This record gives sequence, C-alpha cells and structure tokens, in this order.
Amino acid sequence: MSDWSVIFDMDGVLVDSSEAHFQAWQGLGMEIGKPFTRELFQLTFGMHNQQIVPLWMEQEVEQAELDRLANIKETTYRRLVTELMRPIPGVIDLVAALHAEGVTMAVGSSGPLPNIQLVLQQLGISHFFSALSTGEDVRHGKPDPEVFLVAARRLGRPPSRCVVLEDAPQGVEAARRGGMAVLGITSSRAEEDLQADRVVASFEGLRPADLRALLVEPA
Repeated sequence: MSDWSVIFDMDGVLVDSSEAHFQAWQGLGMEIGKPFTRELFQLTFGMHNQQIVPLWMEQEVEQAELDRLANIKETTYRRLVTELMRPIPGVIDLVAALHAEGVTMAVGSSGPLPNIQLVLQQLGISHFFSALSTGEDVRHGKPDPEVFLVAARRLGRPPSRCVVLEDAPQGVEAARRGGMAVLGITSSRAEEDLQADRVVASFEGLRPADLRALLVEPA
C-alpha cells in the first residue's frame, strides 16, 4: 500500500452534475416563490446547504426550516442527477490508476451521503474508495478544512500526505488550511480563480506520479 492518499471533491471533480443541482434549486425556488438565479448558483456552488440557504434568503433561517428546504432540494437532485450527470473526462482512468498503485482514496464533499453514494454507484467506482466525508459529518462548510480533515482521519493519513483534487476556490482554500497539497481543475472555474499547487484543464493523461509530486514532505 502507498504512503500517501488522494481526496476527491465530488461535484466538478468526479462528476459534472451542476445542471442537476441548479435545476433542483431552481425548482425549489419556484415552489416557495423565491427565485434561485444562475448568478447565485455560481456564487454558492460547492458550499454546504447550511451556508447556501441563508445567503439565498438574505437572513438567518431556523434550523428546522433550513433542513426542510435542503431535504426537498437534495431529493429533487437525486431524481435528476442520474440523467443529467457525466463523469469529468479522465477521472475514472485516474481513479483506477491510483487504485492499481495502492493509493487509498476518499471523497470529501459538502453534499449529503446519499448523493455521494448514488454518484459513485452510477459511475461504477464505489469500490475504489476507502472513506467518505460528507456534509453530514461536519459543522463547518468549505473553506473551513473540516470535511478534508475528516477524510484524512478516516483514511488514517496525516494531512501532509494527502493530495486534494478540487474545482472551486473555497475547496482549494479548505485544502490549504488543512495543510494538504491541492490540484485544481478548471471544470467550473477559470485557472486564475484556483490558487492551487497545480491547475489542470483535464485529468486525461494525468498519472499518480503527477499527484505525488505535489507533496512537499518526504515519505
């Protein structure tokens, strides 16, 4: 087994499911009479629902109501995602290559556990992942590093031996705050928005050694 690990964000890294998320938020907005705009979606994509809903409502929201709205949105998302999602180019080959070299992997995502399980199952890669860290496991959303620190702990790996793959500025910052190396992919944001150790436009042709090279602490 390898002496380092990789933590994947989900949306924009493993899979492009942004349209399913947007349509789910948009549908909820129509239901409650509060539009959820494309601009707000771009601003909040990748955040925890606990962060998104108050920004959307422009006020504090009681926890019970926040949970109710989030549950409606996520239920709709799971209904839409199997038809609207597509894997990020090259990611399945990269996951398989990491597994073949004995690199343990986790998902670190702000989404709820059922979302992550569904996407991994649909992609056919569930068996490659040793740990999952979800929005249900943390109190603080990105850019707080909690979701990645939980993933590292569940992998049994110190943060300094983890490489995070992210597509959003909040996620890149979270990885940095957690003391982890981070590779950014421009699947949803421009290169200049991602202050990562390395930024790529695609995972195609990326090798495990390319990720390991981002680690600064010797084995």
